[in-house]
Parts: sequence; structure tokens; C-alpha cells
Amino acid sequence: MRDGPHIARVAALIGDQARAEILTVLMADRALTATELANHAGITRATASSHLARLVDARLIGVVKQGRHRYFRLADRDVARLLESLMGVAFRTGAVRLASSPREPALRKARMCYDHLAGELAVWAFERMVAKRLFVLEPHRFALTQPGAKWFNSHGISTDPSSRRVLCRPCLDWGERRHHLAGALGAALMQRCFTLRWARRVADTRVVAFTPQGERAFRRMVGV
Repeated sequence: MRDGPHIARVAALIGDQARAEILTVLMADRALTATELANHAGITRATASSHLARLVDARLIGVVKQGRHRYFRLADRDVARLLESLMGVAFRTGAVRLASSPREPALRKARMCYDHLAGELAVWAFERMVAKRLFVLEPHRFALTQPGAKWFNSHGISTDPSSRRVLCRPCLDWGERRHHLAGALGAALMQRCFTLRWARRVADTRVVAFTPQGERAFRRMVGV
């Protein structure tokens, strides 16, 4: 008798090189067309369409029709968490690309992990916030403290837990092998940086580029 969900189908879908490339680029939480995804994966439009159909059928990605165009994005945050975890395992076990991308250093420093900040800067910020007791981090407990709620609210970031989404959680960073901040607060903090124009997304990548002034302001805000 075999118990539990059947993971082989999902694992096989993710394990294909082209589909893995498609899923990875969608980690930027951007909706892309089949043509754009084909270019990213280095495959033909027809081949991409076949892969996308299988990923949609498995509910790993979703599709939205707008006029004559169809846009694809990850189905939900659970899929993003699965992919980020796989990246961490791949990195730790030495499954890295033979040729690094020219944007690799920028990707390692600051990038989108679905809808929140990841990379060296995000890990530094997380550890500073824990050190300042904005969060309590224990082996089986992670939670926002009362001083933490006041700090976020003072910086224009709501801590209202009314959303069904988890308010905050640690997310293991594949590059740093340490945690950064995820959940509703992680997404809100990232959006705040965009609103203040401290940072922007680099087109067609997961890279988040902070301006020199923006990075200094972010470090002052988190590090004080």
C-alpha cells in the first residue's frame, strides 16, 4: 500500500531542462508570453507551447488571456517555494551551471524570490532585523514581535494579519544558505523599496538593482 501524494509526475515535469528554465525565469513573478519563455529557455516557440501545456495541466503555472496574447506565470507561492528549495539543494550539491551568466554577481546580491527580496542584501537585512528583535527566531517558532510591528508600521508597511497569507516566515536563500524574509511582510518590504524608488527590477531577469542612494537608505533603515 502506497500512501501520500504521487510526486513522480511533478518531479519529472520540473526535471526537464527546458521546463526547468521556464519555471526559473517565472520566479521573478512576471507574466510572460510563450515566445518570451521560448527565448529564455533556448527552444522553439512550438516546443515551448508543448512544455507550457504540460505545466499548466499540472497546475505548476497559470495562464491569463489578454486579447490575442496569453501570459504565463507561476501558479502560486507554493510552487515558488518548491523551486527556491530545489535551487538551494542544487547549489549545495554542486549542481551549478558550467558557465556563469554575466549578471550572476548582481543576481547573487539582490534578486526577486517570487515577490520578496532575496540574495546577499536580503540575508543581511533579515539577520539585522532578528538581531534588533523585530522577530523572534527559534527552532520551532518564527514570529513578529510587538517592537517589530511598530517598526514596520513606522516605515509605512502594514502588519495587519487580515490576509489569508502567512504574515512572515524565513525563506532559505539558495546562494547564501541562510534565511531572508518572506511572507506578506517580505513582499510589502520589497514593494516599499520600489515605491520609494530605492530599487527597480532589471528587465527580463530576476535581478533587483538598488541605486547607490537607495541601498544606503535601505541599509540605514534596517541597520540602525
